[in-house]
Amino acid sequence: MSRSTTPLSRANPKSILIWATVAVVGALCWGVLALSRGEEISAVWLVGAALGSYAIAYRFYSRFIVTRVLRPDDTRATPAERLEDGVDYQPTDRRVLLGHHFAAIAGAGPLVGPVLAIQMGYLPGTIWIVFGVIFAGAVQDMVVLFLSMRRDGKSLGQMARDEIGKVGGAAALIAVFIIMIILLAVLALVVVNALAHSPWGTFSVAMTIPIALFMGFYLHVMRPGRVLETSLIGVVLLLLAIVAGGWIQNSSLADTFTLSPTTLVFCLVGYGFIASVLPVWMLLAPRDYLSTFMKIGTIALLAVGVVVAAPVLKAEPVSTFASAGDGPVFAGSLFPFLFITIACGALSGFHSLVSSGTTPKLIEKESQVRMIGYGAMLMESFVAVMALIAAAVLDPGLYYAMNAPAGVLGTTVESASQAVANLGFTISPGELAAAAKAVEESTLVARTGGAPTLAVGMSQIFSDVIGGEGMKAFWYHFAIMFEALFILTTVDAGTRVGRFMLQDMLGNVWKPLGRVHWKPGIWLASAVVVAGWGYFLYAGATDPLGGINQLFPLFGIANQLLAAVALTVATTVLIKSGRFRWAWVTGVPLAFTVAVTFTASWQKVFSDDPRVGFFAQRDRYADAIDAGTVLPPAKGMDDMHTIVTNSTVDGVLIVLFVVLVTTVIVNATLVCVRTLRSPTPPPTTETPYVASRLDTPAVEMVGGRE
Repeated sequence: MSRSTTPLSRANPKSILIWATVAVVGALCWGVLALSRGEEISAVWLVGAALGSYAIAYRFYSRFIVTRVLRPDDTRATPAERLEDGVDYQPTDRRVLLGHHFAAIAGAGPLVGPVLAIQMGYLPGTIWIVFGVIFAGAVQDMVVLFLSMRRDGKSLGQMARDEIGKVGGAAALIAVFIIMIILLAVLALVVVNALAHSPWGTFSVAMTIPIALFMGFYLHVMRPGRVLETSLIGVVLLLLAIVAGGWIQNSSLADTFTLSPTTLVFCLVGYGFIASVLPVWMLLAPRDYLSTFMKIGTIALLAVGVVVAAPVLKAEPVSTFASAGDGPVFAGSLFPFLFITIACGALSGFHSLVSSGTTPKLIEKESQVRMIGYGAMLMESFVAVMALIAAAVLDPGLYYAMNAPAGVLGTTVESASQAVANLGFTISPGELAAAAKAVEESTLVARTGGAPTLAVGMSQIFSDVIGGEGMKAFWYHFAIMFEALFILTTVDAGTRVGRFMLQDMLGNVWKPLGRVHWKPGIWLASAVVVAGWGYFLYAGATDPLGGINQLFPLFGIANQLLAAVALTVATTVLIKSGRFRWAWVTGVPLAFTVAVTFTASWQKVFSDDPRVGFFAQRDRYADAIDAGTVLPPAKGMDDMHTIVTNSTVDGVLIVLFVVLVTTVIVNATLVCVRTLRSPTPPPTTETPYVASRLDTPAVEMVGGRE
């Protein structure tokens, strides 16, 4: 049992009225979206439904979990206070830490996943983004953060080993580390593709590094504790860097900042290593905090643009592709592939790595887990909603002309127009050419991946409010730079998280390597992590079918399998700590995630459709090789053989991941059953209580010392 150190506030009539109003407005917005039958629907209703749901969820559901399930205690010293070393463990102002955590978790997923999922209509994606984050994603992030904080900031894999046992723990460590390397390489590839040959984006992103270093020293050495003052300076410098990027692009220095994909790979690898080994206060935390201003500012501006311009949602509420599973953007039916395509923004396993990586080593007071863990995830979910709106307001003909593969569309605006007509939509060659000219691109045909579509959608909304058609090109390139900055922050934080994870793993073999204060161990683990994702990134940047491009189809399923591991660990700890009655909080989203990921994995392995099943795809291309036929996207027989290899590797890896995750779940189930049958509770793995000496105001005291 726990004792409350501060009584919870009671509801008063004013509070009841306010929250009742929020609930009614949110319900009204959902009702309009759900009951529309062919009439035009403004995107404003979608914004209202999301914000109303987030407000209710944060005020009531997150408070319930913190109060009844986690029960934080602000008299207890956190690892940041007890183990402070100025490198990884550092008590950090909650506002700065919120910015760091949000920037670290918010990567490519909330930007491109919802854009691709528009193929199935705007309503399924919206429902999953909003309710997925409320009951699964934000819950996972907050609970894992709390559990790791109570265990000296241990990584997810190490917590699995400690809580589930050697067999399940070893399976978790292997699965988590391999999946993390794949995720980091995919995120880095998106950054490379966004910045390649873009002097504006490259300059602006590069300038965030010296600005962050200045902010770190200003806040830590020159003016300690002056968070608002430091923030103001940082924001001004960031805005100058963005404006200067436009000047650079049109100056003689443009060539200096026009980098090839290969050069960007080496720059990212070097940056990832340095960011991983430098003290966290010096670069990582202030840079992520700085990036948050850019991220939140842009999304807030986009939301204002939606409210002011009130654009009409041109995508269908639910498309025919949702049930048929034969969409041109990606194959597969709504269940399970919508929940795989939209990961970040609703539920993302990658977040659990950050919640058990950098953030638990920086948090000042236990009660702050609610604002940082649950709150940051709600912020990311809103980013996903805005990305979905940006795609949904585009003409469907333009959307499919950008997102269908080149093998379907061809290479000209005429062939793309005809291909789109075959899908049931219309856009003329002239309209396609005009759309590309408006954003100063040579073509928009087959600009797959989601990022270019998001940039076009953002430019359309922004230009409706500021500048008109003449500003579309500016807003488009601004959006491209925004996307690169948005994603890069997950690469540097992810590399540091990978270093923590690898040190935890190696510490089981030789204890000095597990010491987070031992410099040789820090440097070695960081080098191994950046070499891992750097290799796949380099190979992918130099070969369209190699490296991380080979593993890219695994991204969505691997990420959600990682979420299954995180929720398994969280549920196991709740049961072992005597909170069986509350285990449903993580157990229900765990059951749903397992159903989704295992169904998707089964279809990816056993489906007879070569667009869905890896082995079916392998057989199709192998048969074509025997017949001497070249199938797109291959351009020759060498490419054909590479695709056969890639399909085989992807299929085998999916099987491996499922076996590892199944091992974790089965072992965790056995541990939980033994715990429930045992007359005595198992020994706790929490760090013993140490009284806090930090005089830091809590966000909200809702629990007590256990």
